Amino acid sequence: MLNNLTECEEGDGGPNSQGDATSKESSPFINSSTSDVEKSQQYDGKNMALFEEEMDTSPMVSSLLSSLANYSNLTQGSKEHEEAENNEEARKKTVQAPRMGTIMGVYLPCMQNILGVILFLRMTWLVGVGGVLGTFAIVFMCCSTTMLTAISMSAIATNGVVPAGGSYYMISRSLGPEFGGAVGICFYLGTTFAGAMYILGCIEILLIYIVPPAAIFKMEGLEGSEAEAALLNNMRVYGTIVLSLMSLVVFVGVKYVNKLALVFLACVILSILAVYAGVIKTSFDPPEFPVCVLGNRTLLSKGFDICAKTIEQGNVTVTTRLWRSFCDSEFLNATCDDYFNNNNVSQIQGIPGVTSGILAENLFSMFAEKNSFIEKRGISAALDPEAPLTNANRYVLADITSFFTLLVGIYFPSVTGIMAGSNRSGDLQDAQKSIPIGTILAITTTSFIYMSSVVLFGACVDGVVLRDKFGEGVNGNLVIGTLAWPSPWVIVFGSFFSTCGAGLQSLTGAPRLLQAISRDGIIPFLRVFGHGKANGEPTWALLLTACICEIGILIASLDAVAPILSMFFLMCYMFVNLACALQTLLRTPNWRPRFKFYHWALSLLGMSLCLTLMFLCSWYYAIVAMGIAGCIYKYIEFCGAEKEWGDGIRGISLSAARYALMRLEEGPPHTKNWRPQILVLMGLDGEQNVEQPRLLSLTNQLKAGKGLTIVGACVEGTYLNNQPQAQKADQSLRKLMEIEKVKGFSQVVISSNLRDATSHLIQAGGLGGLRHNAVLVSFPKNWKQAEEHHRCRNFIEIVRETTAAQLALMVPKNISAYPSNGERFTEGYIDVWWIVHDGGMLMLLPFLLRQHKVWRKCKMRIFTVAQMDDNSIQMKKDLMTFLYHLRFDAEVEVVEMHDSDISAYTYEKTLVMEQRSKILKEMHLTKNEREREIQSITDVSRGSIRRKNPSNLHPQRSIAEESVTGSGEEKPEEEVQLIQGKNATPTPTSPTSPTAPTPAAMSPGEEVQMTWTDETEKTNNPAVANPENIKDMFNMKPEWENLNQSNVRRMHHAQKLNEVIVKKSQEAKLVLLNMPGPPRNRTGEENYMEFLEVLTEGLNRVLLVRGGGREVITIYS
Repeated sequence: MLNNLTECEEGDGGPNSQGDATSKESSPFINSSTSDVEKSQQYDGKNMALFEEEMDTSPMVSSLLSSLANYSNLTQGSKEHEEAENNEEARKKTVQAPRMGTIMGVYLPCMQNILGVILFLRMTWLVGVGGVLGTFAIVFMCCSTTMLTAISMSAIATNGVVPAGGSYYMISRSLGPEFGGAVGICFYLGTTFAGAMYILGCIEILLIYIVPPAAIFKMEGLEGSEAEAALLNNMRVYGTIVLSLMSLVVFVGVKYVNKLALVFLACVILSILAVYAGVIKTSFDPPEFPVCVLGNRTLLSKGFDICAKTIEQGNVTVTTRLWRSFCDSEFLNATCDDYFNNNNVSQIQGIPGVTSGILAENLFSMFAEKNSFIEKRGISAALDPEAPLTNANRYVLADITSFFTLLVGIYFPSVTGIMAGSNRSGDLQDAQKSIPIGTILAITTTSFIYMSSVVLFGACVDGVVLRDKFGEGVNGNLVIGTLAWPSPWVIVFGSFFSTCGAGLQSLTGAPRLLQAISRDGIIPFLRVFGHGKANGEPTWALLLTACICEIGILIASLDAVAPILSMFFLMCYMFVNLACALQTLLRTPNWRPRFKFYHWALSLLGMSLCLTLMFLCSWYYAIVAMGIAGCIYKYIEFCGAEKEWGDGIRGISLSAARYALMRLEEGPPHTKNWRPQILVLMGLDGEQNVEQPRLLSLTNQLKAGKGLTIVGACVEGTYLNNQPQAQKADQSLRKLMEIEKVKGFSQVVISSNLRDATSHLIQAGGLGGLRHNAVLVSFPKNWKQAEEHHRCRNFIEIVRETTAAQLALMVPKNISAYPSNGERFTEGYIDVWWIVHDGGMLMLLPFLLRQHKVWRKCKMRIFTVAQMDDNSIQMKKDLMTFLYHLRFDAEVEVVEMHDSDISAYTYEKTLVMEQRSKILKEMHLTKNEREREIQSITDVSRGSIRRKNPSNLHPQRSIAEESVTGSGEEKPEEEVQLIQGKNATPTPTSPTSPTAPTPAAMSPGEEVQMTWTDETEKTNNPAVANPENIKDMFNMKPEWENLNQSNVRRMHHAQKLNEVIVKKSQEAKLVLLNMPGPPRNRTGEENYMEFLEVLTEGLNRVLLVRGGGREVITIYS
């Protein structure tokens, strides 16, 4: 059954799909491969007699929970979760026990993915160009976007189990395969280009800061575009080499990547700590970090050895290398550059320290055009506007044109990586707790690091150094490295290893994401990438990932690649927010996140921020990304269904409605999307008014305006003659629906008899795929009275028909005692008695009721029954775990039902029941005679039961049946004589007769819900008051032995179960209970009603529930 548990979650049809209940959805709990022999052995000797005929479809709760005991809360990937029905190996695969907690499983991986190349290579440049205020605004906006996305993601991730696949899995299961496939591909491309960005950052650190001589294309002596081209070519060559090596590592030993992840993370954390230590050190001991400035222009450090035009050697003035760079000779009378002649050379401190006040100078932005000079603020320069620009290669120049939106695009990749926790959910000990806490904590930590870095960099480092992207004016040093303590190499090597690690992680994660998409089969041409090595490694997906990553390498510029992956990640985050907002606004029954701190407005704000950032970063990249996603969406959509549009607005509306109905016809809804679409069967009186309006109150409380509701009623007669009555009935239904605020449709059926009319409603209600999946009908009130006998038979037929049609059935007993929509329960319990598992309706209905204001303050309690051989302690533990994954808040109690001997009371009650059934079959009387005979049987049997009942039994009278019971005791004795005449057997007419009654006298009609041993009865009835008279019962043993033992067992089970339910739940506001099925043959139908009466005796509000043969709850998101 454990393997079948995975099967149930699919529900999208398959080779074994049949009708409304596919094997995949109904199999895990409802149907199992256990043989009938094994089933009978399971039920044999247990207190389960009421459900023994359904043993092949409804497992006992104890067996279900035992199968869940070893069930890990996650599978290792979407393959095992979604494809288990087609993959025998996955079925047999043993799921490893989860082992990681919040810190190791979510917090640190998110930290590693968020902190990285941008922080070390571009953060100082961003602060210098955008200013402290502008950069802080960018950081705040991006961090707010990821925080809002993390809140939405936490809600989705805690709404059930999220297998590996992360955002793709969450979006595809929340918004459908079209959106899921489109966004999944975008997320895959973003992850792949992120790998390219990390590799380019790795090469940049290697060639510029660690081993510049290793460049294949030499940049020395080259100027302008030639030097830029040489750098890009070096990036392409080395990038391709590194990409090949990394791909080989991932292909050969992905386990080594995971083992090294902590090492790479340690490098990142040490580097950041070194930066903070360096900042603190600058407050009292700033490092020597001179920058040479000519006028207000920063000079290339490689163009001079001394920051001066001339120096004094002895008494002689000697020109420096800097002089020779701007003049045509080394002599003092040489012809020099005008700007060089008119401006002085000065040396400034590049890192003046956090107490220097440099923050005020760096507050505001200083954007620049490509190839413009990096200039020092606050220094005046003599400049002839008409003089030609010369010797530009001697200065530090801006390599790209900078503007605010470009900075947004370059920075945003540094806050991506928030999905790392959800992607690792298969390895978490408690994913629903760890993912929200770990992710939000990681974002909070990294946001603090980024925001503090912006302020500290602006407060410690001079603007010209900040804007010098590659450190050309400071001897090629990494600026953030020079700030660090104790050595710049801590930052250089730390950032190098962190970029290597992040690149390996991207090349590890992206192929698995593509494999998950491919194995879902929603994009046919990608199916080949679902295959891999024997151990499941995605070989073909890795190859495609490397090829796409090579495209990013060939672009070669980190600043050009960053906005590309920003687009894809922003689109992914946008749809995560959209999914959360839609789920919250639609309020589907499966939407029960454990993470409570979310709101649809926050999700919509996050979605708006994502969309805004997309167009801020690059409007043309945004359009391209949305175009790619749109094409994939339409491809998936048109591969699955054809669509025709009519002309005009109305034509489009009709076509859309038809298309939606046709889509519903494709198969039953997934378990997560299941909600009760209710057909309410209403009774009408002679004036065509509704008999039980509280049924619609209960409907409103269950539905809350969501989903489909059909309110049906039946009129007896012919369509031609009774059309006015049908119209009046329909108006009554509509008026009551409006009063009770039930949103739905009314439907009145006319037929020659009510039985057929009800059957027509059940069969033909709804349109196409938009039809009911549950039936709500009240329990027949006075079913023992002869004039109500037809209602009793109709009710049993409804139970049979709903079972055959695989519809759920809800039967409220004593519906008049149910609350109206205006009432409020300020406290109390909704008790669920989970005896057998038939799909989860018992769990879902209290959750739906508690969404309504009437029941909102009520708490949920779940009781289940343990047999003698069950471990009740383990059952309770397993049940609590199961409820935790279902996101239900409920108290749990396991009630032990010990095997006990069948009491004389049970035998006597069964005998009365069987005799009643037998007499009804044998007698062929007129209707009036039958009514009189049934009532006389009731009177006689009542006295017999009182005489035979042990004094320690005290069942209570039901509110709904008091009037019936009271009327039954005043019948004259002449009716008793009728029984004697018909059966030719003397029957005692006095309840105190010492003679044991004969089988003929033990006729049905005894009111189950009578108070058998009331104190007044003990006084008036010596047979009850005197225990010695109980010995009469043992004279009946020969007759007891002729009883149907199945009926005896059922009566025993109903009585014992009723005792524990009344004991535990008598004060509950509502009791939900598994409803036993009717007998498979039509004999003993009255017995079935008797069992239900005994089962619900002494309870005020009872809702009997039968599942529809499929799962309606799931632990998955």
